[in-house]
Amino acid sequence: MGENIPDAVEHRCWKESDGPRPRVHCWPRTGRPALYVRSHNRWRYAPVEARQDWADGSVVYQVAVDLRGDTTVSSRAYAWPQPGLRLAHTPGPADGYEAGAGARP
Repeated sequence: MGENIPDAVEHRCWKESDGPRPRVHCWPRTGRPALYVRSHNRWRYAPVEARQDWADGSVVYQVAVDLRGDTTVSSRAYAWPQPGLRLAHTPGPADGYEAGAGARP
């Protein structure tokens, strides 16, 4: 039986009316955390490019993802948490990851 999980919902870009700009943390190409993004009823592996911490307390991850499975990779942003996202892996301590930071990339 297939999973009855909705596709991930993209998050819109920040705008001035949202308040202060989000604080952004970027990872180098090596040692990135990654998420699985639900798209077209399949889980797609998506390395995290950046984490945005918004003034309202929400967290948005910018990822590189092949949404259709046709090798076309694009950059997308998703609010965390949501049913259409899962943690794939976190970076290790050598990559600057804070120990004890929980299940978030």
